[in-house]
Amino acid sequence: MKKLSKFTIALIVVFIIYVLGMLTPRDFTMPVLGANCKSYNQDSFWYFPWGRSGRHKGVDVFAKEGVPVVAATKGLVIYTGNIEMGGNVVLVLGPKWQLYYYAHLKHIGISSYRFVKSGDKIGSVGTTGNAKGKEPHLHFSIKNIIPQIKKIEYLKKGFERCFYEDPTPLLNKACK
Repeated sequence: MKKLSKFTIALIVVFIIYVLGMLTPRDFTMPVLGANCKSYNQDSFWYFPWGRSGRHKGVDVFAKEGVPVVAATKGLVIYTGNIEMGGNVVLVLGPKWQLYYYAHLKHIGISSYRFVKSGDKIGSVGTTGNAKGKEPHLHFSIKNIIPQIKKIEYLKKGFERCFYEDPTPLLNKACK
């Protein structure tokens, strides 16, 4: 029997990990406690023009400053910190190899490299980053590590659109 190379074994392992991630179910929770369908603009995802970023690649969920922000789904916290536009942010790698981005937090309530489950507190609503001076809110977005070409319209709007999922349908389902 022919022996498999280390490279072949590595590819098989990566494939298995990828498939397991894609098959992991996504339990979704509203990321801002007490928010409802009127707490965000139904048409704000992929809105243009939107400040320095050009397009709005997420949804802003408005609430009073300090309201708890929770993990929308289970996953691994891969980054916590402060960045220029997002301010205090948390980035969670969740099911289907998607990145869940929580920005403008007043406080970060979790550290990197921890597992969270849906509903675990990760921070609080704030006005950090480019939200300074604006109404307190959570900027919430979902980014695909591997581009998703679900509709041909995505390609017509630019390849970048294939890397983002509109969180609005998930938010709408969570607030019912």
